[in-house]
Amino acid sequence: MPKQEITELTGQERAAVLMLALGEESATRLFALMDEEEIKELSQTMASLGTVSSDIVEGLFVQFVNQMTSTASLSGTFTSTERLLTKILPGDQVDAIMDEIRGPAGRTMWDKLGNVSEAVLANYLKNEYPQTVAVILSKIRSEHAARVLAVLPESFSMEVVTRMLRMEAVQKDVLDAIEKTLRTEFMSNLARTSRRDAHEVMAEIFNNLDRNTESRMMEALEERNRDAAEKIKALMFTFDDLVKLDATGIQTVLRSIEKEKLGLALKGANDEVKELFFSNMSERAGKILKEDMETLGPVRMRDVDEAQAAIILTTKDLAAKGEIVISDEKGDDELVY
Repeated sequence: MPKQEITELTGQERAAVLMLALGEESATRLFALMDEEEIKELSQTMASLGTVSSDIVEGLFVQFVNQMTSTASLSGTFTSTERLLTKILPGDQVDAIMDEIRGPAGRTMWDKLGNVSEAVLANYLKNEYPQTVAVILSKIRSEHAARVLAVLPESFSMEVVTRMLRMEAVQKDVLDAIEKTLRTEFMSNLARTSRRDAHEVMAEIFNNLDRNTESRMMEALEERNRDAAEKIKALMFTFDDLVKLDATGIQTVLRSIEKEKLGLALKGANDEVKELFFSNMSERAGKILKEDMETLGPVRMRDVDEAQAAIILTTKDLAAKGEIVISDEKGDDELVY
């Protein structure tokens, strides 16, 4: 949410505004006077600043230099920050800084880990030595460590717990080595993989189009770029893809959706999807749903599309939270979205 008053800005945000307003040449000279940690902290703030009104920019300059004013709005983005950093730092150092600020927020490495989902963190830690994992979990918030332990394989998590119980004070050089490894391997990879592919973004957009518009646009795209169209199709999650859910997943979805939308959505579904839902309901609930669908009579395709889109959105949210698992076409289980 854009800041409306200068008083709403922190000191770090005020510095970020002024750096962006000064322009590349002046800001470059100022960056050259800072150490790496200061550059990282200020870069993080600049990259997440968003739009700042011209009134705030002007007010800040008036505060610092009475005779200087500015009427232009500015926008702090990853791109503008990266471009500025390339003026004063080597390319690999710029990449390292940008990877870090694109990753989870947090002042220290342990703060950053606390903002990584337990599923992602556990997936990385399960390949590490139990002693290393014990050290890492002892440094993050206890409630987050508990969630990570719950996701790790049980035998492995018990080994980690045993190491944590026996653990004595960790030497600083060991802690520094672990922190360096996390920064160079885990965080940099996480930042890179979190950059969303354009085909994935377009797949989500296509998912939210009504059926006629989607078909029309997909046909047009196939004529212009068949490879891109095929990639988008592969990434799209449609109502028919609900057959990839197991019984537990379907029952979780059933508990999370509005029942009136389900009847409308199933009016336009194929027999396989209908059977999937009915087979995971009680006989009485299934009978009531079928009666409701008959009562609806003819329905507009637009209404069916909207109902199906709402259920797809709920399914994606549940998958993102790790509450359900969607199997891929090969039958291998994987969490999606």
